[in-house]
Amino acid sequence: MMRRLAVGLALAAALCAPPALAQDNAQTLADIKVELSALMAEFTALKGELVAGGAAATGAAGGDALQRLDAIEAAIARLTAQSEAVEIKVNKVITDGTNRLGDLEYRLCEATTGCDPTTLPATPLLGGDPSADAAADTGGSGDALPIDSGAGVELAVGGKRDYDRAAALMEEGDFAGAAAGFAAFVQTYPGSPLTQDAHFKRGEALAQAGDTAGSARAYLDAFTANEAGEFAPEALLKLGSALGALGQVPDACLTLAEVGSRYAGSVQAGDAATAMAGLGCQ
Repeated sequence: MMRRLAVGLALAAALCAPPALAQDNAQTLADIKVELSALMAEFTALKGELVAGGAAATGAAGGDALQRLDAIEAAIARLTAQSEAVEIKVNKVITDGTNRLGDLEYRLCEATTGCDPTTLPATPLLGGDPSADAAADTGGSGDALPIDSGAGVELAVGGKRDYDRAAALMEEGDFAGAAAGFAAFVQTYPGSPLTQDAHFKRGEALAQAGDTAGSARAYLDAFTANEAGEFAPEALLKLGSALGALGQVPDACLTLAEVGSRYAGSVQAGDAATAMAGLGCQ
């Protein structure tokens, strides 16, 4: 019993130190709550053994053993409450952000000729793993020979060929054809390492073709494809600018402000601040 008490005290000391909770980045809030619950149960059992065995009364476990256990028990309860509060806040941010993106998609669809808002797919949760539901990129025609995409990820021969074809149309000035090519690419090769790139370039092509609403939707798709990706800051900036051009100034201001918040210190953050000033954002 004394050995278990010593181990329990050591574990509790580690948990009660704030930096320890952040050392394992792979640990989720749910994992932490489970561990805290298990530790609380362990200490409840240890405390019962200490009292039942008379160790506290005789001083065998240390004169202040019960006081120390009480303090640790209170600390575990406090950490459990804090983890639950953080989980609630994180879930609210995810829900609010996802709803905002869904609302933007709906409004942009309404502003796009031929787009039916009722056919829009559900907006994926922010922060979700895009690879979780991504299909394998096999080229769609059985040619799955790999090529290095430049990002350490393999890309099917068919996918690279279709992407290059759309990019060539872009260089030739066939912006409508390029936009259609990039749109076909992301539909044919879901989960490709070039998905965000293709969404962004589709937005650029549509902007060049004068389809502001379409370009805004493409930029939104590019941003949500990977919020930490190479094109994410520029996509969010151009989404905000496109919303401003469409007359949706409040949404444009919120989106541009998000650029500075998410990518502080970047060139895009500075450009966003300039755009906000031009729109008269408060």
